[in-house]
Amino acid sequence: MPVPPLTSASLSALGGIRHAFFTRAGGVSGGVYASLNGGVGSDDAPHHVAENRARMAAALGVAPAHLLTAYQVHSPTVVVADRPWSHEQRPRADAIVTTLSALAIGISTADCGPVLFADAQARVIGAAHAGWRGALAGVLEAAIAAMEPLGADRQRMVATLGPTISQANYEVGPELVAQFVADDPANARFFASAERAGHAYFDLPGYIVARLRRASVGTVESLGRCTYAEPGEFYSFRRCTHRGEPDYGRHVNAITLMD
Repeated sequence: MPVPPLTSASLSALGGIRHAFFTRAGGVSGGVYASLNGGVGSDDAPHHVAENRARMAAALGVAPAHLLTAYQVHSPTVVVADRPWSHEQRPRADAIVTTLSALAIGISTADCGPVLFADAQARVIGAAHAGWRGALAGVLEAAIAAMEPLGADRQRMVATLGPTISQANYEVGPELVAQFVADDPANARFFASAERAGHAYFDLPGYIVARLRRASVGTVESLGRCTYAEPGEFYSFRRCTHRGEPDYGRHVNAITLMD
């Protein structure tokens, strides 16, 4: 039996929308990639990744070639998906928006924040990859702004943050703290002191939610799950690094409009 993905209560309440925050369960990969690795940029066997993504596409009700992700570069760049693209054609971007049904748009993560957006009335959806660089650079606001010319209204939008590394497991250095505080002194509230001098624990989920609320998104939800703390459920770049593992799997977090 397929392992069901995580879902958002607020997105699930919308008509005509299907979405999924896939965990690491339910795929064919082995070793550090076990088992539902969707990372085309990983060193996993390509045929395993292809099968895993086909299973994700089936769960979303789309053809495998219609599950679209971008070449993520930690930027505020957004693309509008108006047709399927191949792995080789995937754009360099960190958010995708669309009005087309039968396309699932997604982003891959392994600690960064996956945010799925929907205005069900306007039938406009979006997906954004919000690591600290992208979130600070405005990728969330850029995704919202890209949805509006397509007919979306931010006050009607639902945005859900999926599994993300939690503050308790995200120690950062003084340079990152300084960068955030220089951008806005109020950002100091997202950092808690760590034992190492100058270091701090960063609340990335809290920062993402705050930016979504500041952007006047109508409904903001966070699943409150930590990728680092739940190795049986999630991949984590930071956990992989701490363990000295050679590579790590990637989650796919995706949304689609139903016909």
